[in-house]
Amino acid sequence: MTAAHVEDVAPRQVRLWRQVAVPSEHGGWSLTAEPVVLGLVAAWSWPGLALGVAAMVGFVARTPLKVVLVDRWRHRWLDRSRLAARIAAAEIALIIVLGLAAVAGASDGWFWVPLAAAAPLIGVELWFDMRSRSRRLIPELAGTIGIGSVVAAIVLAAGESTALALGLWVVISARAAAAIPYARTMVFRAHGRPVTRWHADLAQALAVAAVAAAWLFDAIPLLPVLAVAAIAVFNVAAVRGPVRRAVVIGLQQMTFGIAVVAVTAIAVLT
Repeated sequence: MTAAHVEDVAPRQVRLWRQVAVPSEHGGWSLTAEPVVLGLVAAWSWPGLALGVAAMVGFVARTPLKVVLVDRWRHRWLDRSRLAARIAAAEIALIIVLGLAAVAGASDGWFWVPLAAAAPLIGVELWFDMRSRSRRLIPELAGTIGIGSVVAAIVLAAGESTALALGLWVVISARAAAAIPYARTMVFRAHGRPVTRWHADLAQALAVAAVAAAWLFDAIPLLPVLAVAAIAVFNVAAVRGPVRRAVVIGLQQMTFGIAVVAVTAIAVLT
């Protein structure tokens, strides 16, 4: 093997690793981290930390798992398939270890119930992943709401109330479920594709209604309701405003997510 050939193989191996192991959905990091951070700030515990780390590993593991599912669906088994299978197996094993650690130390043995309830949503996302349709609205919403269940699990693992656990899940889900249709509409506009703004508008209305209902049932304080409502008003106006680049939209919505987490955590702790 010549030196030139060795130099060519190394970059290809690096590219292959990145392709099968590194998530390409940049916004997914924020959407996964938000419920983890909110749960740990609102109800810190070591089992909760294990669940939070497991959620982040789960987000990363989705990339190699998706490669395996897609290749099996297309009846092929490539070098990337084998590498992805090994990486996914290692990451899933780590998730199992972290889950067992959470079970061993959790104050509430029922913390797994929100995760079980969210499992069908994750299944929907993987079903679309397998068919290379993960960019559709349904899998994006299903996956985001599903991963939001980790905030409820973290809160329950710390021994806090079921009402608070479900309330925080609603806040996280409402914020994300409003952001995704808005961002999709804005990106479609930027690419010159036809859009129907009422989809984004309906998402904002449903998000506000969900957090308002959680507040009425004393599951959350008023402050996160006001935060989600303010973002909804902005999104309704912005979707009719100037077209923005995708990176600007992503940074904007990530900032809103951080703000909602911060406001909600402050309201819960005070």
